[in-house]
Parts: sequence; structure tokens; C-alpha cells
Amino acid sequence: MSERTLVLFKPDAVQRRLSGRLLARLEDKGLKIVGLKLMVVTPDLAKQHYAEHVSKPFYPELEKFITSGPVVALVLEGPTAVKVVRGMMGPTNGAEAAPGTIRGDFGLSRQTNLVHGSDSPEAAAKEIAVYFKPEELISYTADLEKWV
Repeated sequence: MSERTLVLFKPDAVQRRLSGRLLARLEDKGLKIVGLKLMVVTPDLAKQHYAEHVSKPFYPELEKFITSGPVVALVLEGPTAVKVVRGMMGPTNGAEAAPGTIRGDFGLSRQTNLVHGSDSPEAAAKEIAVYFKPEELISYTADLEKWV
């Protein structure tokens, strides 16, 4: 069964010019891009995305980081896309992430951890709606889907 997930290449990934490499890894896995844009997360958008964290003591630093530069926002589609992307990202702290994961290969920090991926299909639906209008998402059948 196919599902969609939101992925953000955070400001540290964009500043380090890793976006193309990270996107290639996700596509190589067989995930299909159905939405893609370069954008700056505003404080208001950050509050919508991280609504459950706004009152927590770490939130000001989180907002400062996610609004510090451009991000690449993606909607990816594929069988169990949420679980697949979460596995590819690795644990939040890059210093503890296994080699072969995005954070294990490119990250050393918990705070600057390169990438966000939705943690459930329900969260994905909410997060996608924060970053993308319905008309910005493209539904299509890729010829290679039968091979993935």
C-alpha cells in the first residue's frame, strides 16, 4: 500500500549542499517525488509544524534553527513511505546513528540533524498540509513502480 510522507532537508543540509545527495538516496530507494520546493520556514510556519513543542523549553532554539536558512520540502510516496524514510534517516542524534543512514553518514549533532521525516501517516497528512497546497502535489504513475 502506498502512502505519503513529508521530508524536510533542514537548513544545515541545504547550507552544506547535501540536498542533491540526500534526494538521490531517497529516489534510489524507490520513493517517488510528488511535491518539491525550496523555501524559508517563517516563525509562524514553524509554530504550525511544531505546535506540540511550542511551550517546551527547547522550542526557541528549534525555531531559531529551522528558520535560519532555506529548507527543501518534499512529499514522497511509496509503500510504507513513513517507515522507510525514518529508517533511512537514522536516530535523531547523528553521533549515535549507524553508518548507512543519512544522519550516520552526514551528521554529528542532535540539534543540526539534517533532515525531518514524518513519524506516522497521521502526522504526515498534517505536516504535508502545513507545507503544501493540494494543487502543489502531483499524482502520477511512474513506469518503474511495478519494479519497486
